[in-house]
Amino acid sequence: MKKILLLALSLGFLTGTAQIKVKGLMNKDSLAKKAKVLKGDPKLSNEEVVKGLKEALSVGTRNSSSLASKLDGFYKNPRLFIPWPEEAKDMKARLLKMGFAKKIEEFEMSLNRAAEEAALKAAPVFVDAITNMSVQDGFAILNGADTAATNYLRKTTYGPLKTNFLPVVKEAIEKVKVTSYWNPLVTAYNKLPGVKKQNPDLDDYVTNKAIVGLMVLIADEEIKIRKDPAARVSEILKKVFGSKG
Repeated sequence: MKKILLLALSLGFLTGTAQIKVKGLMNKDSLAKKAKVLKGDPKLSNEEVVKGLKEALSVGTRNSSSLASKLDGFYKNPRLFIPWPEEAKDMKARLLKMGFAKKIEEFEMSLNRAAEEAALKAAPVFVDAITNMSVQDGFAILNGADTAATNYLRKTTYGPLKTNFLPVVKEAIEKVKVTSYWNPLVTAYNKLPGVKKQNPDLDDYVTNKAIVGLMVLIADEEIKIRKDPAARVSEILKKVFGSKG
C-alpha cells in the first residue's frame, strides 16, 4: 500500500513539474514574440527600416496628392476644408449682416480650389522633403503609433516643406483668382467707419492649410500600409511592414 502511495505521489510530482516546464516554455515563447514585435525583425537593419518608412511616406504622398487634387478634394471634405481666415472672423460677421453671404461662400470656395490646384504639384515637393528627412532610430517609428512616420515628417520637415511649397500655392492662388473674390469683400469692409483694416496673407494661410490637409491624408495612407498587406506595393514595404505581422 505504501509503495502505491509513493508511486502516486511521484507521478503527481513529475506531472506537476512537467506542467511547470511547459508553462515556462510557453511564457518564454510569448516573451520572445513580444520582443520581436518591440525590437523589429532581427533580419532587418535600421537602414532598411528607414528606407521602408520613407517609401511608405512617398507612396502615401503620391496617393494623397491625387485625392486632394480632385475637384472638391478640399472643398467637400470636412477634414480638409479651408474656412474663412480666423483672424478676420469679425470681418466675416459684419459682411454677413451686410448681405455678402454668397460672396463669402465664393471666396471660401476659391481658397479650397487653390489648395486642390496646388495639390496637383505637391508630390515632388513632399517626396523631396521625405528623401532628405533624417531618421536615426527607424525601429522606434516602425513600432510606434499608426501615424508615427507622418508625425515625424510633420515635426522635422515642416519649415523647409512650407518654404518650398509656398511658390506652388502662390501660383495656384493666382490661377484660380482668389484675390478677385477677396478684394470686393475687403474693400467693402474697410470702408466701414472704425473697423480695423483687414488684409491677411492669403498665400501663407492657404499654404499652411494645404500642408495640414495633405498630412491628414498621408497619415491615412500610412495606416493603410501598416494594416493592409495589399497596400504594400513594393518589396521594401512588404519586408519592413510585413515583419510586424
